[in-house]
Amino acid sequence: MPREIVLGNGGMLLNFDASASLRDLYFPFVGMENHVVGRKCRLGIWVEGCFRWLDDDQWIKSISYRPGTLVSDFHGLHPDLPVEVGICDAVYHRRNILLRTIKLKNRTKRPLEVRVFAHNNFYLGGNDIGDTASYHPGLGAMIHFKREHYLLISGSSLDGGIWQYHVQKRFGGEEGSSRDAEDGLLSGNPVDQGSVDSTISFRVNLDTGAGEDLTMWICAGESLDEVTEMSDLILERGVSRLTRETERYWHHWLYATGIPFEELSEELAEALKRSLLVTRTQIDNGGAILAANDTDILETNRDHYSYVWPRDGALVAYALDLAGCHDITAAYFRFSERTLEPGGYFLHKYLPNGMVGSTWHPILADHGGTQLPIQEDETGLVLWALWQHYLVAGDFEFVADLYETLIAPAAEFMVSYRNPQSGLPLDSFDLWEERRGVFSFTTAAVCAGLEAAASFAAIFGDDAFSSRWRQAAGEVRAAMVRYLFDEGRGRFLRGLFTSPNGEYLPDYTLDASLYGIYRFGVFPPGDRRVEQTMRAVAEGLWVQTDVGGIGRYTNDYYFKRSDDIERVPGNPWIICTLWVADWYLEQAENKADLEKALRLIEWAKCHQLPTGVFSEQIHPYTGEPLSVAPLTWSHATFIQVVLHYLQKRKTLPEACL
Repeated sequence: MPREIVLGNGGMLLNFDASASLRDLYFPFVGMENHVVGRKCRLGIWVEGCFRWLDDDQWIKSISYRPGTLVSDFHGLHPDLPVEVGICDAVYHRRNILLRTIKLKNRTKRPLEVRVFAHNNFYLGGNDIGDTASYHPGLGAMIHFKREHYLLISGSSLDGGIWQYHVQKRFGGEEGSSRDAEDGLLSGNPVDQGSVDSTISFRVNLDTGAGEDLTMWICAGESLDEVTEMSDLILERGVSRLTRETERYWHHWLYATGIPFEELSEELAEALKRSLLVTRTQIDNGGAILAANDTDILETNRDHYSYVWPRDGALVAYALDLAGCHDITAAYFRFSERTLEPGGYFLHKYLPNGMVGSTWHPILADHGGTQLPIQEDETGLVLWALWQHYLVAGDFEFVADLYETLIAPAAEFMVSYRNPQSGLPLDSFDLWEERRGVFSFTTAAVCAGLEAAASFAAIFGDDAFSSRWRQAAGEVRAAMVRYLFDEGRGRFLRGLFTSPNGEYLPDYTLDASLYGIYRFGVFPPGDRRVEQTMRAVAEGLWVQTDVGGIGRYTNDYYFKRSDDIERVPGNPWIICTLWVADWYLEQAENKADLEKALRLIEWAKCHQLPTGVFSEQIHPYTGEPLSVAPLTWSHATFIQVVLHYLQKRKTLPEACL
């Protein structure tokens, strides 16, 4: 199930599903320790002897964000319950606190007693070993803790604070505390340890036709004192006030970007705002840009997307720099500086704290010996994105400080990691992480990274290295034309595989990533070879169903939903479809050309979840989201292309519009 709502502040990230169930809770790093691990922390309602959890299928419900904010609204009606339920959630922008307001309205002509139950199904540190859950009467709160992880859960209404509670083990045949709630009463066990959960309840008395608010909060910290201090802040200021502050903060954060949202349609402007806000939630305050934090993907691979891929991070940083978010991207480049390997390259992926992440790239080569387990495009794109950052942010001292620690080592690696006969990069894994060879996308990224390094060296007065790196970039570009462009097909190859005897074997597969040959500035978008390549991508990878969109490459196996390769070369991807739109924008000379790009932008917008969240892929027949949601790369590409659209409109003569 995708994550319809994501809320965060760079220190804590919370994901909710369509039933307002909390599914993921990350802190103190975004994307690292997940204290719910994809399970559910549910809410339940009891009225007049009838109990229903909010994930009951009979609820008529909707969930959305308040426009231009990271504040959510849920509304639900159940045929068996005489109350309306509304839930407003926000993560306080200053502290690691979930602020929750539950609005209850009596739909009858008689007074009602309503009981609200909150199931606290935590796995502190990502597992259920050695947890403690304890009711703390002095604080009027349930405390879950293990090592340096503390969660305080409490709330209040006009009828008082926590009414009842229960702590219970959930292994060895035990069902945990949630089942105890379903008769409307909790048994009152105050503490247990090991694999435990807790449930707390509140009582609200509603007059005929009346409504009342129940406020709840979850405070996350590293000690009991820290979460207690947060709870005291809430008791002093109130959930409503802190929620209003948070709502206002995100409104102003958006408008501080300076983006002319008013030049877009209302729907497109809101989609752009939503992508900016969702992207921000996926970025840790320490600079890590996470690919995605939807743990349902664990079911397919027992691993997840909660890592920093240097490539994804660089492309997200590029989009955010276009949006004016330079402080966020500067933190990412500092993260890159910290994680660059001593040899001047990046490994596959990293954890949010900078440690090396899991990998499936072997060190043992197919034909014996060893190889670097890398995707070299990641090294090149970080330097390319850093140069783009400098062009728009102009922070000379910042980039100068990275010259010896990031720029020069990475450039020297890319110069040396080449085939001396061809001038092409040596084999590495492709951007899709599926095959090893020499690929057009990777080669373009290396060329762009070397050009960026040469430009940096020039402005820092290091003429010798500037010439060395510029020459190497030229050699890589020339080698692309010689080895990677196929005159017979009139387009660039996806790549080359190196045979045991060192010969290059062409990979003719049509791949949307060929977009990189112009986006990174290696060839102009109007170059004949680029035009022919991008037209082949736009036509050959279009999904010929009612859903449409551009597939990743011909016969893509990942989450494959069709064997009809002629009509469905692969599932449509948000980023791949937007890449074609981006190229249309680069080529646009009039309103009709702009409309071609805008249609694909609208296609992407139409395939958001109702809350505005983008997934990675779309089912080619049903249009439902596939793989993780939200995917940061999807949101960032949407930001990038919409901002390019705004830029292009400004550059075209008014007569063309």
